[in-house]
Amino acid sequence: MLRGPLQEAVALVGVGKQFAGDAAEVPAADGSGMLPWTLPLHRSQAVALIGFVRTAAIIVLAAVSGMRASELMELRVGCRRPIEEPIPGMRRLRIASKVVKGQPLGGTDDEWVVIEPAYQAVELAEQLHEDPQHGALLFGRFSFYFRYIWFRNWINSPAGQRLGLAPIPEWPVTLRALRRTLALEMAYRPGGVLAAKIHLKHIAVATTEGYASRPGGAQAELLAEVNKHEADRNLELILAEFRNYQQGILPAGPAARDLTAFFASVDATLDTKVLAAPKTHNNDRDILNLLSKRAKVLHLGAANYCWFTDPSRALCLRLAGTPTAERPLIGMCDSARCPQATHHPCHRPVWAEHADRTETFLGQLGSTRKTERSRLQADHDRALRVIAEIDAASITDTEESA
Repeated sequence: MLRGPLQEAVALVGVGKQFAGDAAEVPAADGSGMLPWTLPLHRSQAVALIGFVRTAAIIVLAAVSGMRASELMELRVGCRRPIEEPIPGMRRLRIASKVVKGQPLGGTDDEWVVIEPAYQAVELAEQLHEDPQHGALLFGRFSFYFRYIWFRNWINSPAGQRLGLAPIPEWPVTLRALRRTLALEMAYRPGGVLAAKIHLKHIAVATTEGYASRPGGAQAELLAEVNKHEADRNLELILAEFRNYQQGILPAGPAARDLTAFFASVDATLDTKVLAAPKTHNNDRDILNLLSKRAKVLHLGAANYCWFTDPSRALCLRLAGTPTAERPLIGMCDSARCPQATHHPCHRPVWAEHADRTETFLGQLGSTRKTERSRLQADHDRALRVIAEIDAASITDTEESA
């Protein structure tokens, strides 16, 4: 008897949304201000939103841990291992799963050392689990293809744009592509090949190290792709430093004078071209053509740039007794003394952190440990000197006049 009146009332006033009626405010992703994390939701909308967040957790895990689909599906509630702190201030975060590929039936238990966002993604997925009993599958079997499409559509919808989330282009994304991208990012860093082999659980380092033993095969393709990424990155870095030079932000370090002279010659060449053809404007491509030769000798250290123009001047090669090598031993770099090393503002946080830690260690040494104190004090003084040089070289003409 009440069905008819109820339907009429719903048609007139609608049905109230029962979830998130008073949502807490959070900062918008685009920095536009504070806003409720969601508008009020019906039950079906709340269930769908949980699914989107779980998909986001899968994407974060795949992108920053490199886990295969089978390894993600083997994650279980409680897979986060206790946080370790082997050195004060340095935390090690681990998650446990199983390696299935190439293993006996049932897989083999293993652990992944991850960064904090991946650890937090697992924690969030556990909180959103329907039945978070210890040992229950965290995600179970899933189709990433459809999950990603639904997630992308939500990000690009008014709900995602309201939160200031950047739209996602309609490019195909797979878990294998995310793993390959992580492998590329790791491979062209110092010591990255061995690190990628260990982290990605490859059986042999030959699977990881450049994929170059068979010309024309997948190994050569990956090596060529890594080299292209490295060349593009070097061009972007040297262009950014040239722009800094034009703004009065100069490099520091033993090779700073040579690099500044090179930038000055490039700048003079550009000025000559403008005078010869007043209607011509220099674009980034013209500048990159002039910078490309120097970009080919750029190698990245943890706290410096190495401009490997002359192997005979490389301090790392002289110390190793290999003065004719074709590449620097970047892991042995002493950039404060090498005549081909420069320091830039982007390296300052690394030196500042090193100075802080060295100062902490100095404070913990006993009075009898004079040898260690002398060595650490010299290291600390060197770090402070490098920081001072970076700060002095980063002062622009505008700041000086002010």
